Order: sequence, then C-alpha cells, then structure tokens
Amino acid sequence: MSIQSVQPAEFSPRQSAVLAEALRLLVEGGDKALTTAGLARAASCSKESLYKWFGDRDGLLAAMISFQQSKVRTVERSGERLTAEVLRDHLEVFARDLLEVLSGDVSLALNRLAIGQSSRDGSKLGRMLVEHGRRQLDRRAKGLIDAGKRAGLLRFSDGDQAYHTLYGLIVSDLHVRMLLGEPGLKDNGIQAKRAVEAFLTLCGAQGTSTSGTAATGR
Repeated sequence: MSIQSVQPAEFSPRQSAVLAEALRLLVEGGDKALTTAGLARAASCSKESLYKWFGDRDGLLAAMISFQQSKVRTVERSGERLTAEVLRDHLEVFARDLLEVLSGDVSLALNRLAIGQSSRDGSKLGRMLVEHGRRQLDRRAKGLIDAGKRAGLLRFSDGDQAYHTLYGLIVSDLHVRMLLGEPGLKDNGIQAKRAVEAFLTLCGAQGTSTSGTAATGR
C-alpha cells in the first residue's frame, strides 16, 4: 500500500519551504504581515525570486492554498489490488488528514481571512480557496471513490453525491464550530473511523463494511 502526500509538481523543495514560511506569516501576523518584502526576509530569498516563482500576490496566495491542500493524502496506487481492507485504510487516511488540515491554524486563518474579506472585495480569496483548494482536493479524493466502484467495493449511482456524502460524514459541522473558536477534536482518528464506517454502510458493497451492510446505491 502506498499512501503519500501529493507534492505539486511545480513546487521545488525550496519553493515549498518558502510557501510554508508564507503560511506561518499569515497565521502569526494576519493579512498585513504577508508582504513580498516581509516574506523575502523571513524566507531568506529575494523579492525577484518570489515574483519569478509565484507572480503577483494572487499567484502567491494560490500557491499557498495549493500547497496546503496537498497535505491531505489520497491514494497513489502502485499496481496493488484494491481490496476492501486497502480501500478502508485509504479512506481513513484521507479522513484523518482532512480533519487535521481543516482544524489546523493555517486552514482556520485562511478561511477566517476569506470570510472577513467577502463583503469588501467580492471574496476573491474565497474563490481562490475553492478553486485551488477544495476543488483540487475533491478531484483527487473522487479518484479513490471511483476506483472503489470499479473494483466492485462501492456502489453508487452518482459519484459526486457519494463523495459529498463522505465529506459530510467526515467534517459534519466541525469546521464551522472551529472557525467560531471551538477547539478541534482530541482524536481525529476516532472521527475518521466512524465517518468511514458510516460511508461504507451507505455505499459499500456486500462485506465492505464491518457490519456487512450492502449499499442501496440510491
């Protein structure tokens, strides 16, 4: 089984380190702390390099969001047969990583900033979070759902609906509550297991769920 984080191909190790520093500045100092000059100093690189790598401020923010969503691991198959056990493991890793990222300071800071800007500039950052974060994550995770169906382990008529069912079971209202200041879960692993078990009960083929409940596909 090979599960690993997806490192965007366009980011070198050096660029990834700069993006991590940019996210740190955002969390610690807010939007005003994320300037080209400030990032260049903090990351020990030139402003010219930042412009070359990421373009303008919007390009930097898009890269930061893409880098952040890549921390949620999805399956990367190396020719292994996708069994019920392997599928469950992959789903639980995805669910646990998703909860870890959403509950982290970086994700909360980005989302709070986007919410705060929504009435001021048409929520440009909000659109970027959807385009470079959520949609890219959804695309990768749906690949796992589709693989499960092709292997006869999942049954559903609509892949988007099946994926959003999984996402809803994992996240529930937790992200909203954390954005409002509630602390995150003490054990994301427990929530991940419960969410995946519920999803397999709804969409799993016979025997995929530990309860053995067959999916209706409806």
